[in-house]
Parts: sequence; structure tokens; C-alpha cells
Amino acid sequence: MGINSSSVKEDFVLVGFSDQPNLEKILFVVVLVSYLLTLVGNTVIILISSTDSKLRTPMYFFLTHLSLVDICFTTSIVPQLLWNLRGPAKTITALGCAVQLYVSLALGSTECILLAVMAFDRYAAVCKPLQYAAVMNPRLCQALAGVAWLSGVGNTLTQSTVTLWLPRCGHRWLHHFFCEVPSMIKLACVDIHANEVQLFIASLVLLLLPLALILMSYGHIVKAIIRIKSVQAWRKALGTCGSHLMVVSLFYGTITAVYIQPNSSYTHTYGKFISLFYTVVTPALNPLIYTLRNKDVKGALGRLFGRDKTANIHGIKKVAFQERIS
Repeated sequence: MGINSSSVKEDFVLVGFSDQPNLEKILFVVVLVSYLLTLVGNTVIILISSTDSKLRTPMYFFLTHLSLVDICFTTSIVPQLLWNLRGPAKTITALGCAVQLYVSLALGSTECILLAVMAFDRYAAVCKPLQYAAVMNPRLCQALAGVAWLSGVGNTLTQSTVTLWLPRCGHRWLHHFFCEVPSMIKLACVDIHANEVQLFIASLVLLLLPLALILMSYGHIVKAIIRIKSVQAWRKALGTCGSHLMVVSLFYGTITAVYIQPNSSYTHTYGKFISLFYTVVTPALNPLIYTLRNKDVKGALGRLFGRDKTANIHGIKKVAFQERIS
């Protein structure tokens, strides 16, 4: 299988895609390109949201947090994945596995709550436009973002700690490409039924509950849109919500398949590919979705680069003028 059997005893072996060596070469390129797109795209969104005065709104405040989560989330997984894809060594140290488990679960949980918060923001923008500024005031926005981050930290401190304390009896072959709770609990040499129940309950709270709130928000949005008779208002409302709805569909459509039924045969067979999508592909697509479908972001990009061009032109003119008078 191309795995180095002389690995350190304390290390975990990430089997990953080692049973398909030809696929590993393709995945290395795909993962590397996706990671670069994630870094560049999300950094640009953070930059323009922070510097452009027209984007200093609740929507882009939350989008900045989402971009930060995506950068950190992929960075906790992808460098190790690229290292394992490029050579025969498929190991990760026990400390590295623990750090990856804590960080990735915290950030993944944070993203779940953050997407629900962003749905509420869209609900307020479409259904309560006149009260929007009062409802989504800066203090509430900061509190909602704080709740998202604290929820992620609280979830990982509970689940990751319990998972790492499970006795493994020397089992260190992890049939995954990163340390994740559903695959980690399978290494235990004791009855894990209680852990599966705990994982299921946590998934209900941090996956299905936010998803239910998102669906409720969009249910009210759809009702509000139906009552709108102006075609221009229809397009504006759909444009406001379309990007977020697409991101939600991509993220929740994959992560729920892994965490709601962690021990199903479907998850065991295709879980690695499903996880690859929400850990690598989705964070790379998010900036493209918000950029391509959002006029405000495209306008901010134009102003950002247009400002640089204008500054260069003024600089050249200033130098030429100084040369004339000298």
C-alpha cells in the first residue's frame, strides 16, 4: 500500500488514499491548487472587507470571519495531507494528530454556527429592511460572531478530549487522510456506542439545529420575495441571498453525511472523498462564489485595483511636474 512500516511507534498512520497511488498524484495537484485558491481568495475577501468603506456592513463582517475560518481550517489539514500524498510516509505524530483534531473540529463547528448567523443576517436584510441597521447593530454582530467561535471551542474541548482518551490498544492505522472524530473513535478497543451517541447529539446541536435555523430564515425570505412585485427587487433579493445559499448547500451537503452516520457503510467507503470536498474544495470555492455572484465584491475589487492604478498615474504626473519646474 506504499506505507512505511518502520514508522515511529507513537505515530498515527494516515492510510488516506494510499491504496490508489495513481490517484494520489492527481489529488496532490488538485489539493495544492485548491489550497492556493483558498489562501489567495479568502485573503482578498478579508482585505477588501476591511479596507473598503462600502463593505463595512454586517454581511461582510461575517464574511470576513468565514474567510478567516476557511483559511485556518484548511491550513490545519492540507499541509499534512500534501506531505503524505507526495511520498511513501503516511504518518503523523500523536501531538500533530491531537492538534489537528482539536483545531479542525473547532473551526468546522464554528463555520456551522457562522453560516446560520449569516442566514439570520440575510433574513433581517430582506424581511426587515427598514429596521435592518437597528437590528444588526455592531454590538449584536460581535456577539453573534463570538457565539460562533465559542461554540466551536466548546465543542472541540468536549469531543476531541473524550475521543483522545479512548483506549486504542495499539491501534494507530487511521483509514482517513486527517485526524477526525468519526474515524478516530473507530480505533478504540472498547465499546464506542456511548461515543457514537455523544457524536450524534453534538451533530444534532451543531449541524442540524443551525441547518434548521437556516431553512427557517430562507423560508421567511421566500415568503417575503413572493410578495415583492418588482422584478428589480426580486433580482436584488436573490442576489443578496444566492451566494450564501450556495455556500450552505456545498458545506452542509457533505459534512452531514460524515457526522450524522459516522459508522454507516456509505461513510466508511466514501467518507474520505466526502471529507476531501468540505475540507479542501468548498473553502476554495467560497471566495469564487461570493466574488462572481456579488456585485459589491466585484466593485470593491475594481476600486482596490483602480485606486492603485490612479495612484501610479498621479505619481508619474507628480514626478514629471517636478522635473519641469526643476
